[in-house]
Amino acid sequence: MGVRVNARTKRWVLGIAGLSVVAIVAAGILVLRGESAGEAPGEQAEPDVPAPAEVVAGYLEAFAAGDLQRAANLTDDPATAAAMLADSRSGVNAKQVSAYPVSVPPPAEGTNTVEGSFRIKWTLGPERVWQYENPIRLDRAAEGWTVHWSPTLIHPRLADGQRLAARSRIGSPAVLDRDGAPLLVWRQGGAKATENALAPLLLDGMSRLATEQAADSLSVAIVAADGTDVRTVYGEESAEAEPLTATVSAATQRAAQAAVDSAGAPTMLVAIQPSTGDILAVAQNAAAGDVPNALSGLYAPGSTFKIATVAAALQGGVSADAVLPCPGTARIGTRTIPNDGEFDLGAVPLHEAFAHSCNTTFAQLAADLPADGLERAASQFGLNADFAIPGITTEAGKVVAAADPVQRLEDGIGQGRVQASPFGVALMAATVAAGEAVTPRLWRGQDTTVNDGYRAPSRSVLRTIGGMMREVVTTGTGTALRGFGDLRGKTGTAQLARDRNQAHGWFAGYQGDIAFAVMVSGAGTSDPALDVAGTFLGDR
Repeated sequence: MGVRVNARTKRWVLGIAGLSVVAIVAAGILVLRGESAGEAPGEQAEPDVPAPAEVVAGYLEAFAAGDLQRAANLTDDPATAAAMLADSRSGVNAKQVSAYPVSVPPPAEGTNTVEGSFRIKWTLGPERVWQYENPIRLDRAAEGWTVHWSPTLIHPRLADGQRLAARSRIGSPAVLDRDGAPLLVWRQGGAKATENALAPLLLDGMSRLATEQAADSLSVAIVAADGTDVRTVYGEESAEAEPLTATVSAATQRAAQAAVDSAGAPTMLVAIQPSTGDILAVAQNAAAGDVPNALSGLYAPGSTFKIATVAAALQGGVSADAVLPCPGTARIGTRTIPNDGEFDLGAVPLHEAFAHSCNTTFAQLAADLPADGLERAASQFGLNADFAIPGITTEAGKVVAAADPVQRLEDGIGQGRVQASPFGVALMAATVAAGEAVTPRLWRGQDTTVNDGYRAPSRSVLRTIGGMMREVVTTGTGTALRGFGDLRGKTGTAQLARDRNQAHGWFAGYQGDIAFAVMVSGAGTSDPALDVAGTFLGDR
């Protein structure tokens, strides 16, 4: 602010270089004001009466800061001004508003009117700035200079009864599920969840993507009192954003959420459509928190990883009918491996050992593999793949080569250094169901980028594994789900590295064209995961 002088001599002057102004910032909004120590020739000094430029600066400062009543009070029609300013400010819903004078000359001698101009700048979003110049007129009244109210103070083409409004699609769908049901709708501030929100783990990412997509279609229109658009004054007239369509199934998501909510321990469930890779549901209960670990949290997958181990054995020449020992415990190198409860089946076919989840059988198979045998097999089911899915972050798993046979045997039963997320285990099940590699996706028309893909085992190997997974349900560790038709799956129990007395419970399976994985943290056994799977299948 310039140096203050005697109030009787304080005036704005128009110099050769134009209006002298200095910048002030009010609530982060730029408004330019100025002050001069002299009087314009011919002006009569008026004590304590703000000059026209001061009045304009005060009006623009209040308008930019959103203090609309203060701005309206500087006009000759405060009631109308306040209402129209509020309607347009809320209608445009800008991130930031700036206003500054362009020309406000001092009044000529003997005149009671000053005409000038100013600019408004609306920041509508990243790299979305709309600005234009408006006329402004001031009239001399008994109490001093007053801004003459006109709708053109908002926009030069605005008329009485009209307002500015962003074509923000308020109330219309922003994201639909695969069947056309709204998941998010447009509200003030962007895409927001519907009243009965589904897929909470996905909503933030969906909202961000919808908002990014809609940014290219932003427009502002002059709207008549009856709500019809008079003309578009910013952007394209046909700039209405079509809603995005997600692959999520509202019915499947509801069933998944109800299933995880039925468990007391932290529980997660991911469902994928094998034929398309569509992500149908992602759910976890309140005990699991709001971090989307269902998609990217890595855990020991326990015996669900035997899907990969048996694939490595089959591709290495071991037959599904090969008779192998399944003792209650087995000493392999320096490690003693027990079956759960130390059950002893004696010598049984490989498919039976798989159905009953014989740790001793699979530990020996894994120890006999090459150093990279499990790594290659895991990669064939997508556990080492890397997908960039718009709107979400996923991590399928991590399996590395192990030169030490003892390390391999622990890895082979889903312990050791093997890690997978519920998303990754669901992807394993989907690969068996599809008979080929699956590329997961969340959107129609928004492709998943495959940064590091995978090639599945042969269809014959996958058919054999599918048959083994059916046996798990009919006669093996998954018989609790025997009543759910042609369901195929694999149970798993994975001891926690930090506490060997605790274990995660798993179930991975598929039925028809839906594959899914359930993990119950700290469950101790796979039984709670089977319960959650049954609830999910029963409600779907």
